[in-house]
Amino acid sequence: MSVEIIIRSTSMAYAKDFKRINEEWISTQFCLENSDIKELSDPQKYILDKGGNVFIALLNSEPVGTCALIVRDIFTCELAKMAVDVKARGRGIGHMLGLALIVKARERGFTRVVLEGNKKMAASISLYRKLGFEEVPLTGTDQKQSIHKRCNIFMELKINQGIQPEYFI
Repeated sequence: MSVEIIIRSTSMAYAKDFKRINEEWISTQFCLENSDIKELSDPQKYILDKGGNVFIALLNSEPVGTCALIVRDIFTCELAKMAVDVKARGRGIGHMLGLALIVKARERGFTRVVLEGNKKMAASISLYRKLGFEEVPLTGTDQKQSIHKRCNIFMELKINQGIQPEYFI
């Protein structure tokens, strides 16, 4: 098994796969929301052009997993749109994607990574906990930025405590 994680920063290669993999899991468990449709239809505009990154997992050169680092503010980024194709689950690909995103967030100087989830997705919540995320109450700011109706848990991972974000450098 050969897994490679590709990080997109400026141009959105694999846009069709990013959309396909995410639409598949969301529509299987929930309903696609307007915000999903916008982000998945144009990740260049809604993620990359706003300073984010898109991560694509390739299994034997085939796209099978995704996640996105979305910039919320100078201190906070969000782990979003994490999904692994059904045929590739159980191989640790979600864990690899999460680790790659955390490494990138540290490199970029963020002090906090947040995510929205749903408690019925037990495997995902377990993965996030293994990555070091902890459940936290929604704050006013986080609530305003929380855009998905399907989400009923908010988690965060504190990183780079005491380091200035890249925007200050």
